[in-house]
Amino acid sequence: MEKLQWHSFEKKIYIKSTSKELYQLWATEKGITSWFLSQAKFKDKSGALRNKQDFVQIGDTYTWHWHNWDGKAEGTITQANGKDFLEFTFEGSKVSINLEQKNDLVIVVLRQFEIPEDDESKLRIHFGCSNGWTFWLTNLKAFVEYGILLNETEINLKENELSGYVFVNM
Repeated sequence: MEKLQWHSFEKKIYIKSTSKELYQLWATEKGITSWFLSQAKFKDKSGALRNKQDFVQIGDTYTWHWHNWDGKAEGTITQANGKDFLEFTFEGSKVSINLEQKNDLVIVVLRQFEIPEDDESKLRIHFGCSNGWTFWLTNLKAFVEYGILLNETEINLKENELSGYVFVNM
């Protein structure tokens, strides 16, 4: 990316891990709720719930809930190769996760794209999600490398209506 573009952004982080471990943390209910979400449900094409340890598949749908936020996200898995690449619809756009093994490190490349370019989407999706993913990728690194979570799971931040804008560890 040579200049700021409203329709997409990319975030990268190195994590001491394997592509196999990181894929499991993104592509299973058990994995994604260990560091990211309070609850996640994945359903296959027939509408049946996937087991918590099963990898998502193309065409699966998801419902996600976060700690400290009453809303939910719903979307569809559009690509999943079972080892190092995942793509899903998210907040009116798409997100891809690419895991590139580099010796004992993995570079996690998150790309959010097909973002609408109206003013609300620029603020809510481009700016909001870009900030959010920066934190969540950092949280993933802390969880994998040090066994800690940086997001708030014990204090109810929902009491402050601006908490999603002022707390960095939602």
